[in-house]
Amino acid sequence: RSVYDDQPNAHQKFMEKLDACIRNHDREIEKMCNFHHQGFVDAITELLKVRADAEKLKVQVTDTNRRLQDAGKEVIAQTEEIIRCRVQQQNITTVVEKLQLCLPVLEMYSKLKEQMSVKRYYSALKTMEQLENLYLPRVSQYRFCQIMIENLPKLREEIKEISMSDLKDFLESIRKHSDRIGETAMKQAQQQKTFSTALQKQNNVNYGRNIHLGRNRILESKNEITLKRTFEDEDEHEEEVLTAQDLVDFSPVYRCLHIYSVLGDGEIFENYYRKQRRKQARLVLQPQSSMHETVEGYRRYFSQIVGFFVVEDHILHVTQGLVTRTYTDELWNMALSKIIAVLRTHSSYCSDPDLVLELKNLIVVFADTLQGYGFPVNRLFDLLFEIRDQYNETLLKKWSGLFRDIFEADNYSPIPVANEEEYRIVISKFPFQDPELDKQSFPKKLPMSQSVPQIYMQVKEFIYASLKFSESLHRSSTEIDDMLRKSTNLLLTRTLSSCLQNLIKKPHIGLTELVQIIINTTHLEQACKYLEDFISNITNISQLTVHTARLYGLSTFKDARHAAEGEIYTKLNQKIDEFIQIADYDWTMSESDGRASGYLMDLINFLRSTFQVFTHLPGKVAQTACMSACQHLSMSLMQMLLDSELKQISMGAIQQFNLDVIQCELFASSEPVPGFQGDTLQLAFIDLRQLLDLFMVWDWSTYLADYGQATSKYLRVNPSTALTLLEK
Repeated sequence: RSVYDDQPNAHQKFMEKLDACIRNHDREIEKMCNFHHQGFVDAITELLKVRADAEKLKVQVTDTNRRLQDAGKEVIAQTEEIIRCRVQQQNITTVVEKLQLCLPVLEMYSKLKEQMSVKRYYSALKTMEQLENLYLPRVSQYRFCQIMIENLPKLREEIKEISMSDLKDFLESIRKHSDRIGETAMKQAQQQKTFSTALQKQNNVNYGRNIHLGRNRILESKNEITLKRTFEDEDEHEEEVLTAQDLVDFSPVYRCLHIYSVLGDGEIFENYYRKQRRKQARLVLQPQSSMHETVEGYRRYFSQIVGFFVVEDHILHVTQGLVTRTYTDELWNMALSKIIAVLRTHSSYCSDPDLVLELKNLIVVFADTLQGYGFPVNRLFDLLFEIRDQYNETLLKKWSGLFRDIFEADNYSPIPVANEEEYRIVISKFPFQDPELDKQSFPKKLPMSQSVPQIYMQVKEFIYASLKFSESLHRSSTEIDDMLRKSTNLLLTRTLSSCLQNLIKKPHIGLTELVQIIINTTHLEQACKYLEDFISNITNISQLTVHTARLYGLSTFKDARHAAEGEIYTKLNQKIDEFIQIADYDWTMSESDGRASGYLMDLINFLRSTFQVFTHLPGKVAQTACMSACQHLSMSLMQMLLDSELKQISMGAIQQFNLDVIQCELFASSEPVPGFQGDTLQLAFIDLRQLLDLFMVWDWSTYLADYGQATSKYLRVNPSTALTLLEK
């Protein structure tokens, strides 16, 4: 430190001390060498002695090594052979181990190829999944594994394409077979309903067995036969009835669904399936233009729709989420709206009631079938009420033709019955009761004509036809009773009434026919209560029920009778006018012929014979007709005198005219129709009589003196009429 501290003479002192230290070390080394020198010399001497022995040992070792090398050459060769074999064995073991790793991969890949070849695509996808997740990672370093890994996505796409192609084939298949599927489902529903109905009747018979044993035994035997036939029919058709699974192979849709689900594209598949099915639904719901012409057109239309929804219901219940209840309900509501619109349109073209009835039965089976699959069908039954009105309209048109044919074929004369058998045949068709007629002996005549029992039977047939539509509508007996009464009222008040009115207005219908029509309507009116009983017996609804409607036949037949009466009055007047037109008076004759005119006598004879036909008419009608005819005759004769074209009349002509009026008065006083009081009928000619008396006796002073007084002899003579005739 002092050297670095740069003290005076520090370096020199250091060097001096360093030299002193070196000298001390040298002395110690010298002492050490002197101490070991003898030992070194001894060691060298000993080594020199050992040299000779070492040379000998080297020679011996070299010789021994040579001899050992010569002796070990064979061992070395065998050892090398052993080493080579062990290397081969180790290589073989390694190859076996690697092959054991690769063989499952190859086996799985071979299995995959086999599954692809036999179209087991879902299993093939599972095999691919195992290959990718379990087997291929173990041997991924091999080149063939890379090829496999590259091929797997291609195989997946191939499977998707094939499964999609199968799905399209499936969709085409169900489109073709939907009508057969629907027809089968509708048959099964109809058979089930028939069986249930027969079973219900059987139960009803058993329930009431203790009440009316004798009657129920008969009913029970009938229902047992019906039930037995139902079972036999089902047994006969059991082998023939096929289900949707029998008609269509659903495996493609299951397979495709599973494949797309495994591939993670389940939603894509669901959307595609639903989209395609919606398109098919639109095609199925599109009717043929000529569908309304035959029942087969409707049956095929309904079968296709039922088949479509049966398939959807099957898919709903056997797949998870491919279709949902919400989806099927939405599809059904869309279809239902379209179906109702189509049926409204096409049913409006149906003019045949039998076709409308067949359509109704098809709609009921269609609704019952789909209701069995859980679809709401209330709107279809509401539609049936609309179609029921149309059915009634077609029935009314058909029965209008039947009524016209009956009226055309009628001879409008009382029905002759020669014996008891013929009489009973008539009253079996028409409820006719007349104690007075029953007392008469055969042969005899019933007052109504042949058309009355025929009309009555046709009204009953109409009720039966109307009842057919009300069956299977799931309505109460009260509602059915109300429907039958309303439709029957329409038949009576509109159809039959119109036919009667048209019949009455026909030119070829004469007075005799009109009289018979009045008699016929009277008996038909009396039969209305039996029609009400007939409806009550069908529906088991008492007429005493508050809501029970009444038949309006009374007013219908009254209106027809009044129209016939009016037509009688009109035709009588027309006939009188025809006789008046052939009157040929010589208004300038100097004296009368002394007897009434021929035309007038013919007219009176005609009236007399005509009023004899009126004996079967109600008294008031006959009296009114007679009074109307006399009044019209009086007015016609008065107009003949006052005709403006007649310019001059001689007193001889007045006398001749007076003779004719006297014959008219004699006819009126002869009481051609019983029931007139006093000289009521003669009053129809009072105006003429007073006018002619005035001119015959030339009593103008009395006329002028008493004019305007209630006691005047010529009270009914109008001054203007008298002056007009006076001028002539």
